[in-house]
Amino acid sequence: MSTPNNRRRDPGGMGGEAILLWVGIVAVVVLGGAVYGSVRLGHAIAGDGAELPSDPFALVFGVFSGKVSWPAASWWVLGGILAVAIALGVLVAVWLHRIRQRRSRVDRAAAYMGRGRDVAEMSRKSAQEKAQRLGVTSSAGVPIGRTVAGSQPLYGSWEDMHVDIWGPRTGKTTSRAVPAIMDAPGAVLVTSNKRDVVDATRDPRAAKGPVWVFDPQAIANEEPTWWWNPLSYVTDEVRAAKLAEHFAAGSRDPGAKTDAYFDPAGQDLLAGLLLAAALDSRPITDVYTWLTRPADDTAVEILRRHEFTLTADQVAGVVDAPEKQRGGVFGTAQQMASCLTNRQVAAWVTPLRGGVDERPQFSPEAFVREGGTLYSLSKEGRGTAGPLVTALTVAVVEAAEELAARSAGGRLSTPLLGVLDEAANVCRWRELPNLYSHYGSRGIVLMTILQSWSQGVEVWGESGMKKLWSASNVKVYGGGVSEAAFLDDLSRIIGDYDRLSSSTSYGRGQRTVSQQLHRERIMDVAELAAMPKGRAVVLASGSRPTLIRTQPWMTAAYAADVRASIAAHDPEAERTIREAQQELASVEATIGTEAAS
Repeated sequence: MSTPNNRRRDPGGMGGEAILLWVGIVAVVVLGGAVYGSVRLGHAIAGDGAELPSDPFALVFGVFSGKVSWPAASWWVLGGILAVAIALGVLVAVWLHRIRQRRSRVDRAAAYMGRGRDVAEMSRKSAQEKAQRLGVTSSAGVPIGRTVAGSQPLYGSWEDMHVDIWGPRTGKTTSRAVPAIMDAPGAVLVTSNKRDVVDATRDPRAAKGPVWVFDPQAIANEEPTWWWNPLSYVTDEVRAAKLAEHFAAGSRDPGAKTDAYFDPAGQDLLAGLLLAAALDSRPITDVYTWLTRPADDTAVEILRRHEFTLTADQVAGVVDAPEKQRGGVFGTAQQMASCLTNRQVAAWVTPLRGGVDERPQFSPEAFVREGGTLYSLSKEGRGTAGPLVTALTVAVVEAAEELAARSAGGRLSTPLLGVLDEAANVCRWRELPNLYSHYGSRGIVLMTILQSWSQGVEVWGESGMKKLWSASNVKVYGGGVSEAAFLDDLSRIIGDYDRLSSSTSYGRGQRTVSQQLHRERIMDVAELAAMPKGRAVVLASGSRPTLIRTQPWMTAAYAADVRASIAAHDPEAERTIREAQQELASVEATIGTEAAS
């Protein structure tokens, strides 16, 4: 049976006697060496031609016994040697103190976790080799952080899919979202419920292509200088059903109960009306108008005219149903499409009325082909534009998938990066777990960022969240979560270590030392729940779990560009930059305080 590679001696295994013994040995060696060097240099300076023993021990003992003379110059030499030794000791102490200051209370776990060859698949060298094989030369991969043990930079390759779980105010935007966006070689798709990621990256990204900010709820106070027609995505009944599903998922509160009849029927009705509006080149707001007029059969006529007979029969069946049944189905569908009643939202998804709309129309196909950056912003609650954010996200990703299918090797020549921040709130893509692993082989790299495991469960269910987690090549936990079940599973995945402890006992004039082997968790639930800022656990396919130091954008080479972008667009730029610097200082100070205690 092989010895476990995570066996370590108990940090408290060395007793006080052993420490005093080693201190004594070091002191004797240093003093003996200083005396030996001082005598030889002293006689050389004096030039008295005295014959000195060649044996170092004989020479040192001869000095102490008086058999070897001690010239006056040796005092100066001894003083210089001791001064140098003291100075070196002070420098070493300061160096050790600084290293200790950079250590947090969880850093001791790094010694038992992956490092070196254990995480070679995530090394910069490995990521660069994969990138070159895929034809990407401008970026090694998606930055993750640096290992605590060895300070080795880690990257996700351009074939890896990511899932991040970071609690509120733990630095997921500064340490994961912004660095990933800044290092992306091609098109970038971003979802969020805050403007911070837009302000920080839009100017640097503008140098790589056009920037589109979809802001129907005025989170970043962006004017609708362009528009996107959601019905341009609807080309048949299948896509109409998908779009209706986005409206259904985005309009419900997380965990809300659904009716077994009215919810599916309302979703099917909405899909039929969306298809009719798309076939007749109508604005999407006409769909809501139809939903307020249950007796209107215009949509049925359009569907029949375009030979979608069965879909027409489906819609007609609801229109001709008994009043109460019809009212329930229409009312359910109306609630799903309620975001269309917001005039501010409608301005982003419909052409201007009363004239020619000179605003550019966003095309997902052109975006993935030509590159650029798309920011889709929304917030949860009444009037949310979440269904449209989800629909736009899916339209872009599916356009990228279609382009990949027509490209060499069945994948995009330049990867598309999707940073789905606050995915459970603003981008409730129900089919995401089923498609996750597939997109990695297409050159579509997605990073789904959640605040907790339960957030994902509310959107995709327990089995769906497990599927999403398992399909991810890179999983990052950044702390701030208090869900015992999730943390216990994570603790077990990180693993155990064998702690070898020793104890000393005295009896009948004899000293006995015994050793015991204890198996313990590398990181228990309490440590994971109280993970300090600046630390994260990374689990990747083919690698052992490892502890990393996060690398916020403030420490990167492009920090000045990010600050300039914030200064140009953030109404409270000075405070934002100051808080970013304070966050970085707070992380360093917290780690230093924990190390001192």
